[in-house]
Amino acid sequence: MTLFVDITADEERGGQPGAEKTDTRSRWRTIALQVGLPLLSLVLFLVVWQLIAISGVWTETFVPRLGTVWQAFVDMSTTHDGVIGYAGYYWWEHLYMTLRRVLLGVVIGVAAGVLLGLVMGSIPWVRRLLEPWLTFLRALPPLAYFFLLVIWLGIDEAPKVTLLALAALPPAAVATTAAVGAAPVALVEAARALGASRREVITDVVVPAALPETFTGIRLSVGIAYSSVVAAELFNGIPGIGGVVKDASNYNNTPVVLVGIALIGLSGLIIDAVLRVIEHRTVPWRGKA
Repeated sequence: MTLFVDITADEERGGQPGAEKTDTRSRWRTIALQVGLPLLSLVLFLVVWQLIAISGVWTETFVPRLGTVWQAFVDMSTTHDGVIGYAGYYWWEHLYMTLRRVLLGVVIGVAAGVLLGLVMGSIPWVRRLLEPWLTFLRALPPLAYFFLLVIWLGIDEAPKVTLLALAALPPAAVATTAAVGAAPVALVEAARALGASRREVITDVVVPAALPETFTGIRLSVGIAYSSVVAAELFNGIPGIGGVVKDASNYNNTPVVLVGIALIGLSGLIIDAVLRVIEHRTVPWRGKA
């Protein structure tokens, strides 16, 4: 009788017996898959790397042991033999300078790309006029025009930021152009029928409809700009992670190169995760409308 009353009360509260335990187990299983599998893949990668390193198939110059790489990271984090970190800067100072350059370049490139995409998506003749140039720029690898930027702008910060901005512009512009062109015609016509002006149609209908794809373009822009960091820091790139990688490679200092690559990759993962959170909060209707 008591069991019957407990079950009935639980059902009256809108749940079923054991539903909360099932939800908890499902939640923990999801977390385990999302966190455990990436960690497992990382551990397996490190184990395979260490096995190859100690096997002697390649020399330490090509595949250094994990302990050697860790020591390079420690050296970049401390003052040793009178030397501060690497080339007079700690690794976080190098990373800060790289992130600052990326931020400036991405903000300029994305802002210009989104604005250009809105214009190209809204005005057909502008799209026909500018699309070939945009495709031309998108097809160029960063190194192809970086040396020209150095000739024009010198070797200080201007060519680096300009290179990152030019790398970030095309993906944002292309994604925004396509998103604006794919805005629901029914909603646009309905807004016009209700007396909305052209500006109101763009701001209240077209832009919200284009935001999901625009965010995808922004994430691509950040990724492409970040992958161009080493190219952007070829000249006078220290302090900067790309400059560290380039300088260390000149001396076959593989452990430092690997530390630089790891820092670039991990910071890139964090940046992408932040962009995902911003996208989720800014465009909560994605996939629901």
